[in-house]
Amino acid sequence: MDSRNAAARHETALGHLVTCVAMLWIAGVGLRLTILAVPPLIRAIHDELSLSETQVGILSGLPPVLFMLAAVPGSLLIARLGARATLIAGLVVAALGGALRGAVPDFVLLCAATVVTAFGVSIMQPALPPLVRAWLPDRIGFGTAVYTNGLLIGEVLPVALTLPLVLPLVDASWRLAFVAWALPCAVFALAILAVAPRVAPSTDAGPRRWWPNWRSGLIWRLGLMFGGNNATYFAANGFIPDYLHHIGRPDLVGPTLSALNIGQLPASFALLACASRLVGRPWPYAACGVVSMASVLAMLSGSGWVIVTAAAALGFSGAVTITLMLALPPLMSASEDVPRVTAGMFTISYSCAVVVPVISGLGWDATGVPAAAFIPIALCNILLIVFAPSVRVGAATPRR
Repeated sequence: MDSRNAAARHETALGHLVTCVAMLWIAGVGLRLTILAVPPLIRAIHDELSLSETQVGILSGLPPVLFMLAAVPGSLLIARLGARATLIAGLVVAALGGALRGAVPDFVLLCAATVVTAFGVSIMQPALPPLVRAWLPDRIGFGTAVYTNGLLIGEVLPVALTLPLVLPLVDASWRLAFVAWALPCAVFALAILAVAPRVAPSTDAGPRRWWPNWRSGLIWRLGLMFGGNNATYFAANGFIPDYLHHIGRPDLVGPTLSALNIGQLPASFALLACASRLVGRPWPYAACGVVSMASVLAMLSGSGWVIVTAAAALGFSGAVTITLMLALPPLMSASEDVPRVTAGMFTISYSCAVVVPVISGLGWDATGVPAAAFIPIALCNILLIVFAPSVRVGAATPRR
């Protein structure tokens, strides 16, 4: 009898683990599907709506701005609705906004639909760390690696499949392609609604806190560390093409950008096995900062295969950093504070992602030297190195 009970408990625990892993992974995919559907379609949108290059830049810059501005409202929604309901709502809003982009007649309404899409993603992001803590309290590093892997797959799929597969299926219509990439998010929302474990409400007395404590050193350390990683990724993607054109190697634009983005995948899959052993230790964060800085310098001083290899190393170290950083709020803060700590971290980090590319562009314009754009990018990684010693999970976690 005892053996049968033990087997039943094991089967229940295994079923819970599989369900949680599946739900976290599809949620991670949903974080980026609708956002990364834009780059492959931008040429067709540009031609039909007669966009200027400035308008293209505005369209590309809207998501990180929303990620910065809407993280705290996401924390408020989590406090009022719960993390699970906020995640579902975010997927629905992202799907709706993504599909509406296919119906817009002009640039202004395209921006409005993009804002809706990015808002949905923005409120999802602070919902995932508390769900990891609630669903997999003993496997926070692994759970974070799972949804981060989904996020990276969600970045690659639209870029890789839109032109060769999706557009031929929708009669080469960029409008219907947006609808096609919105549909999975709606399906993911239904799946999470149907089978994802419900999160027990907080037992704390009084209203749940949602506004980040901006005087907290923890929020600023995490935000600046994560900001160094985000700024490096967004700015590198933005300036690599122009830099390679300037040095007379336009043939390397495709391979270098592919290496930067695809280089993230091996790191993500490797962390599924070892994230729990690395998160909370200072040295991986510092090591990633050193590797990222060295990779940027190698791209500036090398040529040919050195540039492509350095871009792959930059993507690899960035993927390690993002996974380990996203695991820290549920490990280094009390359970009721995870959403607001995460929201504060996202607000600061995406502020860096918005500001640093502007500084890089100003540096290039002011000096006339393309390499000057990469100096702020390289220096961002000093934040990881400087603040890495403060990552001490065992001592920093207020309570479990």
